[in-house]
Amino acid sequence: MKTELIQSLTETFEGHAQQTETGVEYWLARDLQYLLGYTEWRNFTQVITKARIACEISGHSPGDHFVDVNKTIAMPKGAEKDVPDLMLTRYACYLIAQNGDSKKQPIAFAQTYFAVQTRKAELIEQRLLETERLSARKKLTTTEKELSEVIYEQTGGNQNFGVIRSKGDQALFGKTTQAMKAHWQVPDNRPLADFAPTIILKAKDFATEITIFNARQHQMQNEGAISSEHTTNNQAVRGTLLERGIRPEALPASEDVKKVERRIASADKKSLKNPDSLD
Repeated sequence: MKTELIQSLTETFEGHAQQTETGVEYWLARDLQYLLGYTEWRNFTQVITKARIACEISGHSPGDHFVDVNKTIAMPKGAEKDVPDLMLTRYACYLIAQNGDSKKQPIAFAQTYFAVQTRKAELIEQRLLETERLSARKKLTTTEKELSEVIYEQTGGNQNFGVIRSKGDQALFGKTTQAMKAHWQVPDNRPLADFAPTIILKAKDFATEITIFNARQHQMQNEGAISSEHTTNNQAVRGTLLERGIRPEALPASEDVKKVERRIASADKKSLKNPDSLD
């Protein structure tokens, strides 16, 4: 299918979108009928019926996506006639396309169009989740650096910061840092946090923030007190996670955060060269 035709069909479909007074997007079935290459309403309603059934099977209420309305059409000699019509959501249009005659070029286009839109949505969702994880990892790095500084400010040294952090890990996971590294297959020269899922990064960050606050608030002047505080806070966070059915040590490792960072940077460069790319 030529690029010009694809662009024309896309603009035509999106151009027929309307909005209710509350801003809900919809298409009229009689408009969609011609956009999808059906000349007879009777034949098109058979496709709509299949789409309604598919909607119900998928667990959605057809009444939310296929709304009966009437449409006034012009008749000869200035007369008018009310004919049945439907207000369709984008999801309803997708189901109609999927149940249409794929030998019709407009139907084939619509099926591909919605597949592409769905893929774009999936990629956007994946990108948002990856960005959230990167943000959580950077935040934890900043918070742990601040804890190291607090330890130095209040005790005159921070050489045991790594030990304090490891005690926090043991309190959070119920296992040592090395045991978790072995479980997640983390290289010895890499931080455990680089392979931690977002929920764990945020849990570690929260516990560390509490340690920083209390170390300052209570003027803890030795590393033993700060270490005990950090252990207690991680135990408390672990308890909350367990209460909500989340066992930190049982979660699978996430992808190496460095690989995610490189992939996002590469995708950003690629999108500048080819804005329409799905990759």
